[in-house]
Amino acid sequence: MQRVLADLISREVKDPRVGNVTITAVEVAQDLATARIFFVPFAGAHDPQQVAEGLAHAGGFLRGAVGRQLGLRHAPRLAFVFDDTLDKAVHLTRLIDSAVAADTAPKPEET
Repeated sequence: MQRVLADLISREVKDPRVGNVTITAVEVAQDLATARIFFVPFAGAHDPQQVAEGLAHAGGFLRGAVGRQLGLRHAPRLAFVFDDTLDKAVHLTRLIDSAVAADTAPKPEET
């Protein structure tokens, strides 16, 4: 489903709000009724909120196309979610780097 969606979004979705996106993960409910699609705008070129709105607008088309391409009798409803794990990882890395720098910095000697 992830590959099919990535291909459909890049080739078929013409909404200017979407632009280039990377589909990072897909979580499908056990009953196949819903699917959460995690995305990241390519190179931060577009606002994640606008991209989510554009993808939601194209959701009906994408749902039908995914169902046809995967041969599903009932295609899941698609919910698009901005994947902020990369931003969180960068933030944590910076915190760790600053803590390490603070620990290795020379300390003034007490007299």
